[in-house]
Amino acid sequence: MATHRVHGSDGEMRDVVLLVEGEPGEDAEEIDRSVWQLHAELKDLDIESLAPVSVENLPRGAKGVDPFSLGALLITLSAPGGVFTALIGTAQDWIDRQAAARRISVTLDGDTLVLEKSSAQDRTALIDAYMRRHEVK
Repeated sequence: MATHRVHGSDGEMRDVVLLVEGEPGEDAEEIDRSVWQLHAELKDLDIESLAPVSVENLPRGAKGVDPFSLGALLITLSAPGGVFTALIGTAQDWIDRQAAARRISVTLDGDTLVLEKSSAQDRTALIDAYMRRHEVK
């Protein structure tokens, strides 16, 4: 996959919301532990900030995110290069290893990409289309 960059046309920082969803009836504590594992992996990326989503830090225009949901993370990106690609790759790799999480919703500028366990070919096509919609280069 090509290297992508997440910046507005004026170089501003961009907020991304990740929402981890478990199976219906899944143990909330297990999902919470899983989200903290994802949080630890994401901290290794070149991101500006990473925090659980709260009413105070929910980005303007975020749709479909319940701020009281278990497993919502707010990530602010400022570095050029493949940071967004690395973020998506880390999230996809993480979900492929999880038993307690069935999907991750990635929301950028009010547009949501849903990552689930899928084939590499399906995943690449889905992610590339999402990045093209946001003119991520």
